Amino acid sequence: MSDGKVVAAIDIGSSKIVSIVAEEVGNGEVNVLGVGVVPSRGIKRSQIVDAVQAAQAIRECLDGAEHTSASKITHALVSVTGNHITSQNTHGAVAIGRSERGVTTDDIARSLESSQAIPIPSNREILHIIPRHFKVDEQNGIRNPQGMLGYRLEAQTNIVTASMTSLQNTIKCMQDSGLNVAFDDLVLSSLASAESVLTTMEREMGVMLVEVGSGTTQIAVFLEGALWHTGVVDVGGELFTSDLAVCMRLPLGTAERLKVQYGHANSAQMPPEHQLVAVTYGDGQRVNIHRREVAEILQARAEELFEMVMTNAKRSGIDTMLPAGMVLTGGGALLPGLREVAGRVCDLPVRVGAVNNIYGMVDLLRSPAYSTVLGLAKWGFHDSGSRPNRKRSIGLKLKASKLNWNWGPVKDFLGNLLPR
Repeated sequence: MSDGKVVAAIDIGSSKIVSIVAEEVGNGEVNVLGVGVVPSRGIKRSQIVDAVQAAQAIRECLDGAEHTSASKITHALVSVTGNHITSQNTHGAVAIGRSERGVTTDDIARSLESSQAIPIPSNREILHIIPRHFKVDEQNGIRNPQGMLGYRLEAQTNIVTASMTSLQNTIKCMQDSGLNVAFDDLVLSSLASAESVLTTMEREMGVMLVEVGSGTTQIAVFLEGALWHTGVVDVGGELFTSDLAVCMRLPLGTAERLKVQYGHANSAQMPPEHQLVAVTYGDGQRVNIHRREVAEILQARAEELFEMVMTNAKRSGIDTMLPAGMVLTGGGALLPGLREVAGRVCDLPVRVGAVNNIYGMVDLLRSPAYSTVLGLAKWGFHDSGSRPNRKRSIGLKLKASKLNWNWGPVKDFLGNLLPR
């Protein structure tokens, strides 16, 4: 048995809540020790609408992970998603101390602090500060400025903010379920998914991660190894199901089963003579439904989804600089034909993100639907400093109060990030 770090992670989605206990076994590999999965309750479109029910569902999910791992979970990393998430690119500059040591970790920390000098409404909180690259005097594109000589250090960062109320409600539900969770333990869902499905080469070349969840679709654009843009589209798997229910006058449960078992987002691939039998509203009459008609409804919503994705991605300014294309993940990525629609609408190469390098209790976890919770575990591994030479984008998470900055964790982080 490896002596690697053990972490717990929980992904709160609109359709399901998933928790795992995982151990790092080296080389980016994850050994899953325990899993818990329950249907979501008290959560709609990635937002908590009933705190009591949500806390109960979280507790049930944790019980499953504790039972299968034979351990007690008191602390966990938690995913955050929803249309309240925004991000913006910014920069901060500071003078470099004149010494033979050149740029120090304190200089880097001050440059990152300087990048926060942007107007943030009082009802929003900084979730992540993600360094993109640094500039020393006139030399740009520096990944690690430590030890370099110069007069001026500039940090280019991406700052992710979220609704303070939403974050507080998430933390309260976790605490009500018996977990010790604070602001530092919240991680943007798309960033976590990127940890588990994106390759280093894709991040370098330029890639767009599209996480199709049940309530919303999360977008994360990476270039030169760092995050450049995040966004949210208010379309998810629930709307695909709703479209079928409304257009065919079916109960939601029937429409969901129809989508999962027979759904396809590319109607051209469906034979026109293939029919299905379903029970409608009203007197429960059994009717024949053409499978191609089901596909046409799903295809229309899929095309709208990816048009909205591209509109959002254009805000990054690098939507035409993505040679690595698009990586689909999330439960919605399992819909057959969705990859083909995405490639046609977005004019990009598209693949469905597969989760690799996981062992242990992984019967279901290799699915794109579980990329976030596995990415959370990997986030926990490297955020603890177990990967001091990593080059991936890193979240520097702030405390709840921006007025009382605690430099200790930041200096520890920088010490782990920069080579010794």
